[in-house]
Amino acid sequence: MKHETPSIYGVLAEFAGADELVAACKRVKAAGYDKVEAYSPMPVEEAGHALGHKSYLSALIFCGGATGAITGFGMQTWISVFDYPLNVGGRPFFSWPSFIVITFEMTVLFSALTAVIGMIALNGLPQPYHPLFNSAAFERATRNRFFLCIEAADPRFDLAEVKKVLQSTDPLLVEEVPQ
Repeated sequence: MKHETPSIYGVLAEFAGADELVAACKRVKAAGYDKVEAYSPMPVEEAGHALGHKSYLSALIFCGGATGAITGFGMQTWISVFDYPLNVGGRPFFSWPSFIVITFEMTVLFSALTAVIGMIALNGLPQPYHPLFNSAAFERATRNRFFLCIEAADPRFDLAEVKKVLQSTDPLLVEEVPQ
């Protein structure tokens, strides 16, 4: 059986404030929709929690930092003990206290690079086109309006039912977004 691409991207609802957006997110999630995204001109952490979104960025940053620490410490150990051992002031070749500064710096460097690259990748950037750009109302998402979109790719998506659920959240506007 061939799966056809829906002719619309989803249904978009516009809200005046963050509290209305969060309430709508809770209602839409309670209705069982999974492919839902909230858009706002400022961070609204409660909306992400209400939709059940999880961020893996902190785990990525931790792994990047651990990789940096292991790389820094391992590199210094290899150089000082195996590759080019030097007797400096009678210290042992494996003088780990002197490795702490470089290990710390490599941890910070790898963590920072992982954070930047991870944010770009997890946010799906660069994204020069998105179907929501077809909505004239969506231009206000970066200024003073809050939006909630239920995507047509959601398994429970039924256009009439989605519009009914979104209308029940008392939005300023509900519109179909073309693909």
